[in-house]
Amino acid sequence: MHVKRAFVFAVLLLTAALAAAQASEQMSVTVKETQVRATPSYLGRILAVLAYGDRVDVLAEQNGWARVRIAGGQGWVHLSALTGKRIVLQSGSQTVDTGASSSEVALAGKGFNQEVENKYRQDNNLDYTWVDRMGGFTVTPEQVLAFLTEGELDTAMGGPQ
Repeated sequence: MHVKRAFVFAVLLLTAALAAAQASEQMSVTVKETQVRATPSYLGRILAVLAYGDRVDVLAEQNGWARVRIAGGQGWVHLSALTGKRIVLQSGSQTVDTGASSSEVALAGKGFNQEVENKYRQDNNLDYTWVDRMGGFTVTPEQVLAFLTEGELDTAMGGPQ
């Protein structure tokens, strides 16, 4: 009888350990900010916004989207905005508690820092006015949906919910 109890206990313990191991994987946000959506679609209702370096628990993956746990429940983030690596902002040997400025993130996205961009502008006599201006454009989900509807484009791939 004791052997049977020990066996059942061992099976339950193993099952619990496997369930915990498969429950979630932690990932970091790799973009300035990304939206957590109600459905795995860029047209899904926005539930929350995550910032660069934020950590999320990934519960499942589907067609390039990750179902993540957030404070208010769960939502979907596109996998292109996530990495399995832990992102820690550092300045020298000190961990930084504040995030990068939007200008620093924009320059890093271009592969530049301010010094490199200034040198490149000087040497090549280039004007980044429109590139910088385009970086400030914002298109709302409602505008995207209106564009798709007006153009009679298919929104069946997980439209707004």
